[in-house]
Amino acid sequence: MEPGDDRGLARRIQQQIRLRPLYSALVLSSVLGLALASASLLGGGESLDRDAMTEQVIGGVVRSAVLEEVATMRATATRAGETGYPPVRKLPQNEKLRILVTGGAGFVGSNLVDKLMRGGHEVTVLDNLFTGRKKNIEHWFNHPHFQFIVGDVVESIMLEVDQIYHLACPASPPHYQYNPIKTIKTSTEGTLNMLGLAKRVNARMLLASTSEIYGDPEVHPQVETYWGNVNPIGPRACYDEGKRVAETMMYSYNRQLGVEVRVARIFNTFGRRMHPNDGRVVSNFIIQALQNKDITLYGDGSQTRSFQFVDDLVDGLHALMNSNYSLPVNLGNPDEYTVAGFAETIKKLTGSRSKIVRLPATTDDPRQRKPDITTAKTHIGWQPKWTVGRGLAETIEYFKRELADMGGSITPTGPLASKPRPRADGRR
Repeated sequence: MEPGDDRGLARRIQQQIRLRPLYSALVLSSVLGLALASASLLGGGESLDRDAMTEQVIGGVVRSAVLEEVATMRATATRAGETGYPPVRKLPQNEKLRILVTGGAGFVGSNLVDKLMRGGHEVTVLDNLFTGRKKNIEHWFNHPHFQFIVGDVVESIMLEVDQIYHLACPASPPHYQYNPIKTIKTSTEGTLNMLGLAKRVNARMLLASTSEIYGDPEVHPQVETYWGNVNPIGPRACYDEGKRVAETMMYSYNRQLGVEVRVARIFNTFGRRMHPNDGRVVSNFIIQALQNKDITLYGDGSQTRSFQFVDDLVDGLHALMNSNYSLPVNLGNPDEYTVAGFAETIKKLTGSRSKIVRLPATTDDPRQRKPDITTAKTHIGWQPKWTVGRGLAETIEYFKRELADMGGSITPTGPLASKPRPRADGRR
């Protein structure tokens, strides 16, 4: 066989492999190997070198085609969700973004990660797992578009990214009051580090701020132009004032250095992956109701709150990040409930036999909270889609699973400063 014949044969074999399923390619490579071995044995010594050369050429082509087919099948299976991962979009390379989510293993962060991953982007999560949990993101572990870094935003980090969602910070009062100095550092040093990264790599950065910057508001509902009524030395100040300073840093970097910034002021949010021991109204009420324990109200229950489902918040964060609007935006559901009325709603939805009991009010607890979302509607085209009732139904089912996973018993966190509790077996 002449060298030109070798190349022609190789091309024909490669074409045939590409037209066949993977198992056919493997069978064909085995058959070719046996045939070539037989030819070498039957032929004379003169043809041995040529046969060896032919075998190398064909073997290389077969291996190359098989590897190519395997890679294609894996990529197709990953996009279709057949590898155990949720299905993801295939984006053109020029549309795929490299995105950092700080606090990405937490309640809101992990739901945001799902949206970004499903959208076909490359996502890096940075989380110190103080309130975040690995189980919230473990369904993405080893995915080629996903990276998880156990680390703290108060330490600088070098990455190449296009967008930064800065969500890192405990958000429930018992957790952020547990180590108020660390809470302040997270909001200040952590935000400075992320802004420094955004400046170095020319990334756009979104800060997850909070309705707590309004304090105990004297304006109702709260609009973005309201400056707030905050106690700067109270037990909640480490979080409230920390976020206010973080907003100041965002706009200082924008004005002085041209960093692209977005600021979301997030109102009460609930949904899947809430930490069972976060001590917030929704999680405590549902856990108590499902176990037929007393539902505890702090104060007379007349204080009001507005509750949004986490999917609405994630859509709002994504819309704000990718909008052209750079001033603060309220993200919340304007439907307003008294805390006492909300407890009655959860008791009814769970069919609970719990009693509702009233305990002394907590320090600096806001009397009312309701967002004006005109800015969100006008500038980023966002408003909530989930009703509170629909969101509560899904959240109740989530907490039923959490209860079963934790042996049927969860002790809710009270109003005092508290560290997040792991499972009884030590897992987070």
